[in-house]
Amino acid sequence: MSAIGPDFISLQVSNLEGSAEFYQNYLGLVRAQVGPPHAVVFETKPIAFALRDLMPGIELGPGTQPGLGVALWLHAPDTQEIHDKLIAAGVKITSAPIDGPFGRTFTFADPDGYLVTLHSKA
Repeated sequence: MSAIGPDFISLQVSNLEGSAEFYQNYLGLVRAQVGPPHAVVFETKPIAFALRDLMPGIELGPGTQPGLGVALWLHAPDTQEIHDKLIAAGVKITSAPIDGPFGRTFTFADPDGYLVTLHSKA
């Protein structure tokens, strides 16, 4: 018996509604119709992606680097358009767009400081 692979990804966030709006407005993610009251689940494929309220004992804030050591990549065919929208909104880009084996790729920091990489080639 063995694990098949990733099936669900969830980030704990300090402001659930604010973070959900960020991912909706800038990445175009769509909320799923169902989900628990402490989380926002998005209609992502092939792996479910969600944001959830902080668990007891978890703190996020200035000076913290959540998810340090974890690489979170999302496929987005229009990465350059999203990049330009994030730049216009003053979102921190931590790795400028490059063209490579995964297409157009760049990394940004979300409202809690999670580093998220977008790539255009599946």
